Amino acid sequence: MPVDLAQEFLSCTIDKFREVKNLAERTMDQLTLEELHQSPSSESNSIAVIARHLSGNMIARWTDFLNSDGEKTNRNRDLEFEGGYQSKEELLSAWEKGWTTLFTALSSLGPDDLMRTVTIRNEPHTVLKAIQRQVSHYSYHVGQIVYVGKQIKDTAWLCLSVPRGKSEEYTEQVKNQHANN
Repeated sequence: MPVDLAQEFLSCTIDKFREVKNLAERTMDQLTLEELHQSPSSESNSIAVIARHLSGNMIARWTDFLNSDGEKTNRNRDLEFEGGYQSKEELLSAWEKGWTTLFTALSSLGPDDLMRTVTIRNEPHTVLKAIQRQVSHYSYHVGQIVYVGKQIKDTAWLCLSVPRGKSEEYTEQVKNQHANN
């Protein structure tokens, strides 16, 4: 892979992970500890559970990323779907620990690393494929976080993207912003 393309991929990937993280955090900011623990149904996870699972996954996948299997023996994935947090600060601390692990690992990668082989649950992946796997996985769960948050807040929800009925306004605003740069 050409070095410029590899660097662009890594840069875009980090930016995308930051955007996804920000969406989840802007959702969690709108909710109380009790709301973070609400499950929409018996077969659904609360935002707190999803956050715990994502943190556990990030710590497992990104710790010693290039040298050890992404499914660490000290991780108990099933326990990530049980229990809760005593405070919102505890939840956010666990959340941040996962993201810090991810960003530390990603920032250590260079263009030559993308075609190296890593394993996840004994399955070989190129680093490129492993990264894409995690972008997809985290985006999926952050979508759940946003959706559950919207269900809980209902009419008190503060929109995180283009509000309904405001697409033309938003497009014009972006157009004007780029014209001034």
